[in-house]
Amino acid sequence: MPSKSSARLAALTVAAACSAATTLVLVSPAHAAAVRIHDVQGTTRTSPYAGQKVTDVAGIVTGVRTYGSSKGFWIQDPNPDDDPATSEGVFVFTSSTPKVGLGDSVTVSGTVSEFVPGGTTSGNQSVTEITKPTVTVLSSGNAVPAATVIDARSVPAAYAPAGDPAANNSVNGLPLQPSTYALDHYESLEGMNVQVADTRVVTATDPYTELWVTVKPRENASRRGGTVYGSYDAQNTGRLQIQSLGRTADFPVANVGDVLEGTTAGPLDYNQFGGYTLVANQLGTLRSAGLERESTEKQKNGELAVATYNVENLDPSDATFEAHASAIVNNLKSPDIVSLEEIQDNNGATDDGTVAADVTVNKLIDAIVAAGGPRYDWRSIDPADDTDGGEPGGNIRQVFLFNPERVSFTDRAGGDATTAVGVQRLRGKAALTVSPGRIDPADTAWKSSRKPLVGEFVFRGRTVIVIANHFNSKGGDQGLTSHYQPPVRSSETQRHQQATLVNAFVKDVLDTQKNADVIALGDINDFEFSGTAQILEGDGELWSAIKSLPRSERYTYDYQGNQQVLDQILVSPSIRRGCDFEYDSVHINSEFHDQISDHDPQVLRFHP
Repeated sequence: MPSKSSARLAALTVAAACSAATTLVLVSPAHAAAVRIHDVQGTTRTSPYAGQKVTDVAGIVTGVRTYGSSKGFWIQDPNPDDDPATSEGVFVFTSSTPKVGLGDSVTVSGTVSEFVPGGTTSGNQSVTEITKPTVTVLSSGNAVPAATVIDARSVPAAYAPAGDPAANNSVNGLPLQPSTYALDHYESLEGMNVQVADTRVVTATDPYTELWVTVKPRENASRRGGTVYGSYDAQNTGRLQIQSLGRTADFPVANVGDVLEGTTAGPLDYNQFGGYTLVANQLGTLRSAGLERESTEKQKNGELAVATYNVENLDPSDATFEAHASAIVNNLKSPDIVSLEEIQDNNGATDDGTVAADVTVNKLIDAIVAAGGPRYDWRSIDPADDTDGGEPGGNIRQVFLFNPERVSFTDRAGGDATTAVGVQRLRGKAALTVSPGRIDPADTAWKSSRKPLVGEFVFRGRTVIVIANHFNSKGGDQGLTSHYQPPVRSSETQRHQQATLVNAFVKDVLDTQKNADVIALGDINDFEFSGTAQILEGDGELWSAIKSLPRSERYTYDYQGNQQVLDQILVSPSIRRGCDFEYDSVHINSEFHDQISDHDPQVLRFHP
């Protein structure tokens, strides 16, 4: 697939039509418009004029987009109707650089279109646009219609109406209820000049020059300034994406908890990567909250420290080895065992059949030593070429690092990409048939996905079985702002199958040895309250230790203004019953604009 940045940029700038605009500048007024903007927008999510030509739609220019291929401008009727469901603004798609300016009074004739960012199969809502326009400038220098305030009082607490079952649960045909549902409220303002004030940043500035704020500072707030996502049924309604019509260099570089002081104002747009977005003509002033990266506690002599860390497609060409090494040594305090996810092969995305990752892993180990940490040993299994998903050619896999001065690895020959690990009884204890091994690698649950890596470790004479996971991603799921409500989470079907297999393997271990110490950890790509987690936990075979934290501290990832759990460490009953474990989600990445991975690592410390 194309690179993340190029694919995303293309998606952000895909336009609804490609015909050039015609712009006429007249001195005398044009004829009165037959159709007003609120008529074009209508009282549902789709225009009653979709596919039809409209003539002399009047408005004041409130924003001009001159970059990308989605060039155009927004207009707003300065004389609104009295229906709160009908927006008074609309986007005019020109495809070339618009020849209008802020404050111009114009009339627009063209075809009304419903453009779906990401395509109709994405489930995204559509944006009402006027395409193939003929634009007449009547006058310039007019006052821009006052921005509508979006704040905690104006945005309803309920997120979205249930979709119409007769329309596959789509809300497109439902009358908007902007005083009842947050998504309806935002939709009723689509294309209009809006403003927020003194808003806290809840997702840091990303490489695409955007960030997220909340207009509801008390809504599920984390102690570090974010907004925690804790339920499918209780969406965070105050989240709003911020982009800018100004220079990229002028965009604030913000971390979670920072504040955009003063007014941020501009047209309300909708895009593929986040839904409703304030595209600012005016940006507030950034005030830093001084957020610092966390460090966990060092494990005691009798404690075993086990960590999981997604290092985001790490290969030898990356410049992040020193930073990752410093994080492992200084922030994670050199755990005894580290499960690494997204270790790529020795030449990264070059798709030439290379599957070995020894260069990648040893480069990281050397960097850890240089940072003052231990010289870790490691175990992994090379995947068959191009079978485990991830970046094409990258052959990502899980890798165990372990400190041989503190813990030993029990090697049992025979583990490879296609051989299934089993459980046996040795001297009355559960043991692996191969170590390292993979769980049911031929099962269709792992098609184009990472197979779990299982290893047998010994700490102070006690065996600990560790399962390193990287489940199927959420790619393909409908977004929270989808016109299908509730959104369809199609990707979880495969995760449920994967969770079933891992739970069955853990059950085999516990059936062999009831008090076995088993840890299943890694990038589960699903929430601690999800069906995936419930299947993994089963009938008590495992328990997600992140639930030992207060709800306001349960997150490992920050996406579209929601701090959420994707990475988990699940433990068997013998560890949970001990009640002497400590769990820590170490926030070093997800809240920061200069993150070296999009995941935060987690550490579990316990006495085996």
